Amino acid sequence: MAKGENIFKRKDGRWEARYIKGRELSGKIKYGFCYGKTYTQAKEKVTLARAALLSGGPGPSAAGRHRFAFFCDQWLQAGRGRFKEATCVKYQTVLDRHIKPRLGSCYPLAFCDELVAGFTGELLAQALAPKTVKDILVVLRSILNYTAKQFPGTFPRVDIPYPREGKREMRVLTREEQGAFVGFLLADLDECRFGILLALLTGIRIGELCALRWENISLDDNTLKITATMQRLADSSPHRTAKTKILIGPPKSGTSARTIPLSDDAAALCRRMQPGSPEAYVLTGTAAYMEPRALQYRLSRYTASCGLEGVHFHTLRHTFATRCVEVGFEIKSLSEILGHASTTITLERYVHASMELKRDNMNKLTMVGL
Repeated sequence: MAKGENIFKRKDGRWEARYIKGRELSGKIKYGFCYGKTYTQAKEKVTLARAALLSGGPGPSAAGRHRFAFFCDQWLQAGRGRFKEATCVKYQTVLDRHIKPRLGSCYPLAFCDELVAGFTGELLAQALAPKTVKDILVVLRSILNYTAKQFPGTFPRVDIPYPREGKREMRVLTREEQGAFVGFLLADLDECRFGILLALLTGIRIGELCALRWENISLDDNTLKITATMQRLADSSPHRTAKTKILIGPPKSGTSARTIPLSDDAAALCRRMQPGSPEAYVLTGTAAYMEPRALQYRLSRYTASCGLEGVHFHTLRHTFATRCVEVGFEIKSLSEILGHASTTITLERYVHASMELKRDNMNKLTMVGL
């Protein structure tokens, strides 16, 4: 028989009072139980238990009713005024594919180190690259920081260790490979091959090249200005006609917007290929653009014809940086030409000393008496 608020008389004669103690990570209610010889004793005990639970400082009731998925959406919505469209699309993908399916049904106050460690382990078990897992965890950390503000003084402190990234050997064209590839492109030069040569001579990114118009190249002072980049992104608009769309927007970062001086060879090539309209895209010579995946396909065809393996568009950027270091390029200048935020990025990620350079440096050593 039930009497009062979840207070029952058991078969053994005692009274049992049940109250909501919390929730499991799945969202299932966790109950606490109090017992008494009489209904009044059971009610007194459960009243004290509820008071003790409240004095422990649970989060605000309005926020406490929401699962973590709610705060994920709120975090992204709050950041739309600060994030670029491409960044919003990237974050939405991370939320939909990884964070919300695994953690979205949890209640915020249930977060702990073990939960995040398990989530990290699941990501790594999916054979995701450590860099990809780290990017996902960076987003999670930002959402947790946002969520913690909704639970002042009560949100658990969660440690998020990032997986260690192994150093990857970047593909760089040797001098012989670069010479053969340049010869192949020059033998039948068109707008697309010219664009690839320009990237090899300036180190610009694939999206920057696809968005580059002739109005951004000045042959009066031999400079090239990076003012935009092109990306293919998922289209989340309600009236979309395709899953993805092309977006031409600001460069990757503030330092990516830059002016690059052209070498004499690069300037000569530009004068040879310059069309009549400054509005024309460099890769096509017309008002129609070529998107990044089409350019990557062209590059794959060209490198296969030259017998080159493992070459992606970023290989051209690595090769440019390596050649610059080999000829004694000043690192600060190189960093600015590549559009990096610091010289550390240039040295650690993009500069790869060739065996020829290592040998040249070793030969500078002299030993007395030998």
